[in-house]
Amino acid sequence: MDISGLTEWGYIGMFLAGLLAGTVVPFSSEVVLVSLLLLGFQGFPLLIVASIGNWIGGMSTYYVGFLGKTEWLEKYFGVAKEKIIAFKAKLNKWGSFWALLSWVPVGGNVITAALGFFKVPIIPVAIYMMIGKVIRYAIIIYITLESMQN
Repeated sequence: MDISGLTEWGYIGMFLAGLLAGTVVPFSSEVVLVSLLLLGFQGFPLLIVASIGNWIGGMSTYYVGFLGKTEWLEKYFGVAKEKIIAFKAKLNKWGSFWALLSWVPVGGNVITAALGFFKVPIIPVAIYMMIGKVIRYAIIIYITLESMQN
């Protein structure tokens, strides 16, 4: 499905774009968001549906990580056990706070999957993930609406 198809679906298309972008599928929901704003869709409903869709996608990535095993990382991805242990130590320093960065285009999905993989408690992860995603979309909406007025 291309972006024009998603924009034709309006708020549902925004939800789907957010959902896809929150998973391991390489997709940019920001393009759909800005396109819908330029087409006259309201910012607040877009913020809600984009954030919820992206959060659900992120939580699915967390779950995929949760199902992972150290042996798989070593066998299929060639990651040494020492690197896994070192990454876990970094992750433990801030724990679920890392979920605030789940929106980052490069590396956000890795963080999210790692939180699941290392069994970081789901409730704080879910809360911080939602906060990060709402803030990101709110900033994009604000910047877009401000630039449309100038």
